[in-house]
Amino acid sequence: MWIVHKMRWIMLVSGALTATMVQAAIMPDAALESNFGETVSGPLAYLIVRNWGALIGLIGGMLIYGAFKPVQRPLILVVAGLSKVTFIALVLSEGAQYLSYGAGVAVAIDSVMVLLFAWYLIAARSVDARTAVESAQLSV
Repeated sequence: MWIVHKMRWIMLVSGALTATMVQAAIMPDAALESNFGETVSGPLAYLIVRNWGALIGLIGGMLIYGAFKPVQRPLILVVAGLSKVTFIALVLSEGAQYLSYGAGVAVAIDSVMVLLFAWYLIAARSVDARTAVESAQLSV
């Protein structure tokens, strides 16, 4: 199936795009301004935004790692997908106010990624099931 054969490249691109949010750990004001049109103030806000950027960067790193470790892909794709669905839901729950910034682009790209991840997880299961049936038939 196409998605199973192309998943390495999908994960590499998805991981690289996701990892760019490590910018928030380094430059929280710039990341928030470009993504939401707002900035933060106070040490706690900077701590939370930096942590958010680091966690998203780690998700990107996991996606890149999973591109080369097919056995790890299901867990990585589920975690990354849930993270992205949570972000999408939170942004959309605020209405359209952030969609004209980078967050709108991120919602669109993350939505495509989530669909691709789900498609792969379903396709990989059917390929595994087909392989198991073929193996069982050969052993009879």
